[in-house]
Amino acid sequence: MRSDVNLRWLDRILEADQGRHPLPLGEPRPLDERVQGCCRDHTLLCVGALREHGLPARSRVGFARYFDPAWNHDHVVVEVLEGGRWRRFDPELEPGRPDFDAYDIPHGPDAPFATAAEVWRAHRAGTVDVEEYGVDVGHPVRGEWFVGTYVVTELAHRMKDELLLWDGWGVMGPEVAEHAELLDELAALLVAADAGDAGAEDALAERYRTDDRVRPGEAVQSVSPLDGSFVQVSLRR
Repeated sequence: MRSDVNLRWLDRILEADQGRHPLPLGEPRPLDERVQGCCRDHTLLCVGALREHGLPARSRVGFARYFDPAWNHDHVVVEVLEGGRWRRFDPELEPGRPDFDAYDIPHGPDAPFATAAEVWRAHRAGTVDVEEYGVDVGHPVRGEWFVGTYVVTELAHRMKDELLLWDGWGVMGPEVAEHAELLDELAALLVAADAGDAGAEDALAERYRTDDRVRPGEAVQSVSPLDGSFVQVSLRR
């Protein structure tokens, strides 16, 4: 069902699947009867499985340029800690791509996937056209406010609050760019933490713990991608 995309928690996604198909997850399901989801859900399933097996894993929020060479689509991918480094991969891609390894996506400014923090910093430096980053070509959800909102979403996912991509809280929304200095700070800390700066990692955790502008409270405002309706959603389990 299309409404599956609003299933928030991994246990609810698995319950929906098992309610329709009481089979092991490795068994194939008819395409039209599968639980429907987006990149966040595919990543969430992988992250949950990796953590269940004792492997540190996290979701990364940003933009992929490999679906359309003329556009940077908002996207979520997986990172798993192996061999002392975070290896990035996209569960939606088949292995053996000619241009890069989908199970070890390169990092860096010209990489096929860029985090929201990297895009925000490039935008502020004037090295990218931020209007080429968003949901899709011609879609109004794009540009500076959207990338800025995703910096906050990226921080939440890094702190293991893998919320829906259409959830909003704190400074998020069309006016988020008014808080450019805050976004600059968060983006700089996220990029520094990716480079192995333990102090930046600690600073992110402290900011997330104490700053209501970037941390979701007991409820978030969610905008349905199905009909655009707004609903207040409690995060209390």
